[in-house]
Amino acid sequence: MLKRILSTFSLWAIVLLALRFFGSEGAIWMITLIGILTLREFYTMVARTGVDPFDKFGMILGAAITLGPLYFDQYVSTPELLALAVIVFSVRILGEREPENRIETLAWSLFGVIYVPFMLHYIARITLIESPHTLTGLFMALWLIAVSKFCDTGALLFGMAFGKHKMSPQISPKKTWEGFAGGLFTSALVGAGIAWFARDYFPVGFTPWLAALVAMPIGAIAAVSDLIESIMKRRASMKDSGKTIPGIGGMFDLTDSLILAAPLGYVVFNFLSR
Repeated sequence: MLKRILSTFSLWAIVLLALRFFGSEGAIWMITLIGILTLREFYTMVARTGVDPFDKFGMILGAAITLGPLYFDQYVSTPELLALAVIVFSVRILGEREPENRIETLAWSLFGVIYVPFMLHYIARITLIESPHTLTGLFMALWLIAVSKFCDTGALLFGMAFGKHKMSPQISPKKTWEGFAGGLFTSALVGAGIAWFARDYFPVGFTPWLAALVAMPIGAIAAVSDLIESIMKRRASMKDSGKTIPGIGGMFDLTDSLILAAPLGYVVFNFLSR
């Protein structure tokens, strides 16, 4: 637990310092790096199931998708990049994989690109929102990350203190409904607090009460996102996706809750910033 707490504080310190000195562009590069490392761990898990995905091209394309909102949107759209992935993976399975696992290779290679960098690239899109302030998008992205990650922290603490009823024993035996409820409460509290203290950087309508209300479904989908990674780890017979971060595990263990939360957050913030 101590390692997890120290790693959490260290990661937040790194993020805040990076944003302080490099701003929105630095934030998107950070998201891209994290996304690539997550995708690498995803493909490593897939490889443990006996499938050999096209990991190198997948990571290159994933980087292009995440950086797209910053550099490439005026030249090539995200759907076109995904179409390119389908074309390249389809051509490559004809000569680079054995007949018995060609479909699995195509499916997992493409799913990795969609599930990790495509979903996370919505954080990059949030970061670039500029209404009403040039830093609005940056604060919105931080809000989304904090709400998603503190839901996990709250669920852990409330689950340890009050957990009795198992939430999904076959997928993640330690998660409880009491912990889930505590996680949603924590998300709402953190969301409202950030919206209050940084209110000058958020759209006028994003009051602390609305922030708390929006935080709960985002926290809930973040919990689902965490369970999806647990399913993948069980399929690959792995406890953690890696050993990159002491007390937490791999990069996938860090980003798991953000993957499904990112597009939902983008829809909400894009609507509020109009």
